Amino acid sequence: MKTEAKPNSCQEDHYKDKDRHLVAVDSIIFGFDKNQLKILLIKRNFDPCKGKWSLMGGFLRKDESLDGAAQRVLYSLTGLKDVYLEQLYTYGDLNRDPGARVISTAYYALINIEKYEEQISQEYNAQWWDINDHPELIFDHNMMVNKALRRLKRKTRTQPIGFELLPEKFTIPQLQALYEAIHQRKMDKRNFRKKILSYDFLERLEEKDKRNSKKGAFFYKFNEQKYRELVQKGYGFEI
Repeated sequence: MKTEAKPNSCQEDHYKDKDRHLVAVDSIIFGFDKNQLKILLIKRNFDPCKGKWSLMGGFLRKDESLDGAAQRVLYSLTGLKDVYLEQLYTYGDLNRDPGARVISTAYYALINIEKYEEQISQEYNAQWWDINDHPELIFDHNMMVNKALRRLKRKTRTQPIGFELLPEKFTIPQLQALYEAIHQRKMDKRNFRKKILSYDFLERLEEKDKRNSKKGAFFYKFNEQKYRELVQKGYGFEI
């Protein structure tokens, strides 16, 4: 005797009497141009707030996760896939978006400006701005940028994530300039060099950068595998 299959209660719409909201992702994209920490912004050519500056963003699709949406938006606007991308915070104030009730999860990304600047500037209505000198942003995007910068400062004190902002090979002065830009303060050259080299996850190359002096400065590269091995042994990074 056959019995009729009962519908899967987990697939039924148990929430049809609940309010529905739009969900978005916004990305704070940091870059470094060897001197200044930058942020990538777009000038909106659509409403609401047409003609104003904002972060990169988009709405969550029904067939993707939040992380997937953030990766898609980043790729669609920059062509980047394998970059440092971290979830930051979710913003849900009632009137944060004049267009509708929109809940947005913010992410921040770190990219090397030199590697992608031409591609971004040619294909998208986007512009790099100094982190300390950018236009007023729409909605709560200024809050997102400030929170992302605070997170970045904390992270770079304990993890070497700042290397995503540098080219594959770099000098110690370039690395110091990056940390000074992120932390917005000058650092003693001798102490910085001694401390950063003591961690033993930088590999010195035979090649030198002689653009600023005849003596030149050796190039280094970051050895991520060696860093991970040190972490597994209980090693801690602090700068």
